[in-house]
Amino acid sequence: MDTADRDRSGRPAPATAGTLDAGDQAPGTAGDTSGQAAGLPADTASPGPASADTAPGGAAPATPVSDDAMGARPGRLERAAGSFRRRVAGRAWLQRPLARQLSLLVFFLAAGVVVTWPLATYLTGSLPESRDTASYVWGFYWVTRQVTHLSNPWFTTHMAAPVGVQLGFHTLMPLPGLLFTPLTLAFGPSFSYNLMVTLLPGLLCYAMYRAARLWLRSATGAVAAGLFFGLSSMLTQQTWYHLNIALGALFLPMALEASVRLRRTPGRRQAIILGLVMGAAVLTDQESSVLAGIVTGLVLLPWLLRRPSWARLWPVVLATVVGTVVASPQIIAMLQEIGQGGLTISPKLLAVSYKQYGIGLPGMFSPTPRVANFGLGALAGPFLHGRDNEGMPMFGTVLTVLAIGGLVASYRRRSAWLLAALWAGCAALALGTSLWIGKVQYLPLASVWNGVRVSDVMPYTWFVRIPGLSSFREADRLAILGLLPAALLAGAAVDWLRYHARPVIAVVAVAAIFEAGYAGNAKVGVMPTSYRPVDKAIAADHSGSIVLDLPFGLRGGIPVDGVPFFPQALVMATADGHPRSIGYSSRVPLPTIHAINRHPFYSYLILSQHQNAVKCPWWAAAPKSATACFEPPGVYPFEPLKITPEQLAAAREDAARMHIGWAVVWKRNNSVTDFILPYLRETGFRFAYRTCGRDSVLVYQRTSGKPAFSARACQR
Repeated sequence: MDTADRDRSGRPAPATAGTLDAGDQAPGTAGDTSGQAAGLPADTASPGPASADTAPGGAAPATPVSDDAMGARPGRLERAAGSFRRRVAGRAWLQRPLARQLSLLVFFLAAGVVVTWPLATYLTGSLPESRDTASYVWGFYWVTRQVTHLSNPWFTTHMAAPVGVQLGFHTLMPLPGLLFTPLTLAFGPSFSYNLMVTLLPGLLCYAMYRAARLWLRSATGAVAAGLFFGLSSMLTQQTWYHLNIALGALFLPMALEASVRLRRTPGRRQAIILGLVMGAAVLTDQESSVLAGIVTGLVLLPWLLRRPSWARLWPVVLATVVGTVVASPQIIAMLQEIGQGGLTISPKLLAVSYKQYGIGLPGMFSPTPRVANFGLGALAGPFLHGRDNEGMPMFGTVLTVLAIGGLVASYRRRSAWLLAALWAGCAALALGTSLWIGKVQYLPLASVWNGVRVSDVMPYTWFVRIPGLSSFREADRLAILGLLPAALLAGAAVDWLRYHARPVIAVVAVAAIFEAGYAGNAKVGVMPTSYRPVDKAIAADHSGSIVLDLPFGLRGGIPVDGVPFFPQALVMATADGHPRSIGYSSRVPLPTIHAINRHPFYSYLILSQHQNAVKCPWWAAAPKSATACFEPPGVYPFEPLKITPEQLAAAREDAARMHIGWAVVWKRNNSVTDFILPYLRETGFRFAYRTCGRDSVLVYQRTSGKPAFSARACQR
């Protein structure tokens, strides 16, 4: 990247080319705020000489104006003069570097709101109905709670209670949670989450613009690169449903900019900035910090190896030290979790997950499904192979064509070819462990690895065998790294059009709009941010008792235990503050799973949830009791399931010992009605109340007598 200013082709660049702010130029250039620099005529750039009728030397007077003409409309001249002065002041203000940057930021933020609409409307009190979203909301709540209590946020007993979960490898996002603590305290964690996802596309655009300004000769090309990056369907889809991934992508252009600046002007200031960026990336999303580290290494390693010297090495060492210090709390939490066996994952489970998240061809480069919103559904065909990926890992046709065009326009620049190589490499890695073309899978040079057939030709097959990268389970997320050079090359194409075919830019802009952004998945519902009818009595209980949500399970990444639970449970937990039996973490630690299953109450509950037996699971003999036999029609057992009275007694004592005070039943079906609810009654829970409506929620209280909050009518 250090060759960016040496081998440019085409027309000579303007004075601001390759800089971040034109105001950094010498006086009299783009940073000049004089009237002429502001675009005014020379004769109005500064106050002129005295009028001819008062000037010394007897100059001819100006054409006289009658008093009647001057008095006909006495306010018109003052208004015109005031308007002129405001225009001059406005132009002068816009010439200031800070003003230009703020104007660009506002533009990017507005564009981000438009292309992700109706996401911004969720600020009024809604959330996407997914466990990931609920987990992010809970994360804002948990970080704020721990910060205000001066406690460790990387461990919690408020999930998987009373055992707790290590959060070293969880998508906790401690740095954003810390920065948003005042807003979370004032307006709640759901508002903080919604505000973050509303602002994020614009912030992604701006970060990419700053990096592109170091490589492209015009602001037009840099703005285009920012828009292609931040408003891409790839990242806006992640903004909707995987905040940590989209937020982590923010550090890719930031790492690129900081690395290039350090390479161009090695010194303490640039080293500290790079260290802060990398440390902040680790404190935001660890997976994305690996990608940011790859970007930094690709920029700095060739520079260090080409001419090794202490003058070049010490700033890199300083940046590494600063980044390590900043990220040290997260690193310590991760090491502690590893030391306790929390990252132990079966190689077979990993190998199975590797094959699930690759991208197919030619879907990676086909028009994004966004074009269907403009009546072009025929172009928005399926782009994935056989199953749904977690994101929308595709570059789109417009970006692909422009990126290739940018490479052609910049073919004399070595850095352009390096960007193209990075793009191609990331695209190849994102294909996964097999090659999918349409709906057909190919396994050239197939082999069996950990019980799974993979292709030894595919780069990703070997990428995950690099020490430390085995947990990089989603191959499609490497496409996000490829989006960085693709956006830069596309910006180079727009930059070329800026000087050679400016009207074509309008055509490019219209085509790009058809593929930009993401409006949400119709299959993902909307849930409110408050559940007062369900939470009414639980929030009034200040005993700190555990709340059991049914269905019950420990979910997230691999491995998992139990069954998927309702996301509303975690959102409600941020309001009442009670610990939850359920858990959701990116890596469910094996010690947590083992500890949960050692509790008789949880162990027998999980067995009951996983299996619907044809024969009665209860050994009690009394007719019409809670343990009476009921056979759901057409249900077949996975294995015999029987719970003795002694086991029920052990589960009841265990629930009391753990101080489980409430049970919230979010789902109703034969399994729940005929097996789970009897289990609750036999272990000491009594019905308390229910919410109104077709999908009513049942609330039970564990008590030996009548529930304190019993209510006959449904709660609204």
